Amino acid sequence: MDFLNTHLLSLILFVPTIAALIMLLLPNDARLQRWFAFGASLISLVLALVLWSKFDPAAVGFQFEEKYVWYEALNSTFHLGVDGISFSMILLTTILTPLAILASFNISDRVKTYMMLFLFLETGMLGVFMALDLLIFFAFWEIGLVPMYFLINQWGSANKDYASLKFLIYTMGGSLGLLLAVQMLGVLFGTYDLVALYEKWTALPADLPLMGMTVGTVKTIAFWAFVVAFAVKVPLWPFHTWLPDAHTEAPTAGSMLLAGVLLKLGAYGFIRLVLPLYPVESKYFAGALAFLAVAAIVFGAFGSFGQSDFKRLVAYSSVNHMGFVVLGIAAAALAVGTMDARTAMNGAVLQMFNHGLSSAGMFFLVGVIYERTHTRDLERYGGLFTLIPAYGALLIFTSMASLGLPGLNGFVSEFLVVRGAYQPLTAYTFISMLGLFFTGAYILKAIKKVLHGPLDEQWAHGEHKISEINLREVLVMAPLMILMLLTGIYPMWILDIINKAVTALF
Repeated sequence: MDFLNTHLLSLILFVPTIAALIMLLLPNDARLQRWFAFGASLISLVLALVLWSKFDPAAVGFQFEEKYVWYEALNSTFHLGVDGISFSMILLTTILTPLAILASFNISDRVKTYMMLFLFLETGMLGVFMALDLLIFFAFWEIGLVPMYFLINQWGSANKDYASLKFLIYTMGGSLGLLLAVQMLGVLFGTYDLVALYEKWTALPADLPLMGMTVGTVKTIAFWAFVVAFAVKVPLWPFHTWLPDAHTEAPTAGSMLLAGVLLKLGAYGFIRLVLPLYPVESKYFAGALAFLAVAAIVFGAFGSFGQSDFKRLVAYSSVNHMGFVVLGIAAAALAVGTMDARTAMNGAVLQMFNHGLSSAGMFFLVGVIYERTHTRDLERYGGLFTLIPAYGALLIFTSMASLGLPGLNGFVSEFLVVRGAYQPLTAYTFISMLGLFFTGAYILKAIKKVLHGPLDEQWAHGEHKISEINLREVLVMAPLMILMLLTGIYPMWILDIINKAVTALF
């Protein structure tokens, strides 16, 4: 039991990787490989629930810290720890990964490699949320790109080569500045430990000479290096163009994790690195960050409304919803130390969690109907509610959560963001309401095109007759829907943990 308490984060982090390596020894039995990967991903979920049971929301700072010598010459340590913000993302990752693997049980091509990539991807994502060393953070940040690249490239749709390459170039290109800034901090202070850097980097006077410039100038350059890397990942306008292509070509389960977790890495980087390391610059450039966020909200909604491809519509909706996360972060940076800042940041973190649930559900439901009809063209659907009412009910429920219907999870988080951002960023908040209006428009458009209107008779008879959602697919959706409803009715089950960390930081 002592080992579990002192190594809980390492176990959550590396169980998927160990399981992936064990899969190399498994016989060529697709059924065994599927269930083994699913079972291994459940172990991390159980351990995350153990973490939840032992987590103290009232404690200040990081908990369950582990620190090991890693790269002694650079004074970089394998330093892990969690607070309420990172815990919510760990819980989200460990919930969505087994559901994505269960959603992949229809994959029959190179099952072992496919499942191994998902387990490696889980380790990469969890590492970002646990890392308290900048070099370790960057290593896991890049590790997560590799499995997703191959999942898109090898199991994607017709245009998969273009989409996977674009995904890799955008995300790696954006990270180059981040790598240089991380190296600068490590060389400057002789450590990559985040807790130490929070104090040392912010304590330097702005007029102190550094590398032929003042510290203030260097901080501004490094600030934008961090911001661009994370803005590409969120993604914010105008760095968003890789996302619709990656989603459209990715396999269904890949899209579930891409939207559900990978986009959150960028927003988490803003919260964990940008705001604590660059409080002055974050406050000064909060207006610029808010502008990018509102542009993502509005243009994401317009882009989504204009789509005729069901999956691209949902993809652009992620740009729209993640814009609210960054709007909350910008408001917290500008109004730091006030109740507005804490409200906005609570909303931003909760929106990350909530969007992970609803977007994963939406992409899965798009995949369900695509598997049956072999088309994502909204104009070829219509009237399907009479044929597949159970699927229709799940789609309407999940769509309403994404829309922000009161009583479901999306409403709570977006309300908190808007409430917190209203005072410090009034004009931007008003403009963002335009995006919120069109969110309702594109969601209702999708429901109308798929479920209502005249029925195309090819889906009712003959070889193209559409079948109802099956038990396995319902089991994928059930946990997501339960959490959407629970968070909508009683958000304090997770908001209390988030709020304690936010109050301590902002």
